[in-house]
Amino acid sequence: MQNGTRLAAVDLGSNSFRLEIGRLDQGQIHRTEYLKETVRQGNGLDADRNLTPEAMQRGWDCLARFGERLAGFKTTEVRAVATQTLREAHNRDEFLTRAHTILGFPIDVISGREEARLIYQGVAHLLPQSDERRLVVDIGGRSTEMILGQGLEARTMESYRVGSVAWSMRYFPEGQFSPRAFETAEIAAKAVLDEALNVYRRSAWDVAFGSSGTVGAVSDVLTAAGWPAGLVSREGLDWLLDRLLRAQSGERLKLEGMKDDRRAVIGGGISVLRAVFDLLGIEQMQAAQGALRHGVLYDLLDREQDVSDLRSTTVQRLASKFNADSEQAQRVSNVSRHLFQMVRPATSTTGPERQQRKLEWAAQLHEIGSHVSHSDYHRHGAYILDHADAPGFALSELHTLSLLVLGHRGKLRKLEADFEDRTFIQQLLCLRLAVILCHARREPDLKGLQLETGTEPGRIFVLNCRPDWAEAFPQSAYLLQEEALAWQKTPWKLIVSGL
Repeated sequence: MQNGTRLAAVDLGSNSFRLEIGRLDQGQIHRTEYLKETVRQGNGLDADRNLTPEAMQRGWDCLARFGERLAGFKTTEVRAVATQTLREAHNRDEFLTRAHTILGFPIDVISGREEARLIYQGVAHLLPQSDERRLVVDIGGRSTEMILGQGLEARTMESYRVGSVAWSMRYFPEGQFSPRAFETAEIAAKAVLDEALNVYRRSAWDVAFGSSGTVGAVSDVLTAAGWPAGLVSREGLDWLLDRLLRAQSGERLKLEGMKDDRRAVIGGGISVLRAVFDLLGIEQMQAAQGALRHGVLYDLLDREQDVSDLRSTTVQRLASKFNADSEQAQRVSNVSRHLFQMVRPATSTTGPERQQRKLEWAAQLHEIGSHVSHSDYHRHGAYILDHADAPGFALSELHTLSLLVLGHRGKLRKLEADFEDRTFIQQLLCLRLAVILCHARREPDLKGLQLETGTEPGRIFVLNCRPDWAEAFPQSAYLLQEEALAWQKTPWKLIVSGL
């Protein structure tokens, strides 16, 4: 990306939605605008873990305002991510379908560990370069992320389902503060976070940082009260808890530096933060300037170059971990890329290069299920991808790769995919054809093979073969004829000419 390029990140958190806009300058992103709205989707999940209509509407209204501000941005310049509330919501697709249209850009629901990785990237990029071992803690509305890292590298990441909104709803439902309520809330938080003790023990890090949300709010209050700026200490937390207990409720709480929208969730946030301090032996924590949205911005830069795109590294790691045949994977990747370049759209909002890269990833991973069992290996591979710890990937991206791996062989009519998505169909067709052409596990003869979109009305692809091709490769010709029959049971049609 060129210097001066504008980039934007949208963070759909459980408590707040945030929009960060920055301008690229010599590899650094400098803020030009920041918007934050308290949406509290986290308290809009009903007993069945469905977002209520009111919670969805609050989110849509906010995204409409963000969308107006993002008018004129290119797709490559914006990334929106959603976290724990939408990870949990059973009706998230209903919310996201409309949210995508309103915002004008796709929204990625990311896993807890991916959220943790991005948080660390945001924190690290806004800190001075250092070799210190860092612990980063982010207490959000419905989840808490913990990361161990050094420099710009996050080495250990985890997400726990405990947060300021969830704990405030559960242990301070009427906004009332009492010693008993805080004791119960802290014990419950420690029960969830207890497993972190072995990994994030005091000897594993040198400096502790708190990102965004609760830590930022506590730091602001303590600074306003005369405590050292940007630091949260045990003594400061004790002092703040005493102030909450004296107030007895969020409504009666009067503290300089505390924003009104934080009162409703401060009880839950402080109880979780105190639990973290106790479990990990933290004496003081520095309030970090970086957060998830900053990590999303810097990750957006990396995604533009395959060499630095973490997703490419993740694909290589998965392929190696499951002992995929690297030579066959590369053959299938090369052939699928060759075919895709023949039919890819001339214009695309997401960019044909990006879609080609995703096709190549699917090709590199299409046989990873063979490590489990050769029988139905495409199903095993799809399952692995739907449940893998895959840094850099959104859940929707992983599922698309899963569908491509699942659909690279077998019956198409049973594939639960969107057959209205032309780009996905092009990827799927090219991958299936590449697997057929490479069935002998050697370099195929592609001379004279041409894949194109049919001239007839409808959804037709035509694969043209040179006159002597079928005679030279009878098994491949037979498999292509079978492939044409398979597509007849879908809304699309494949015609193989010259056999």
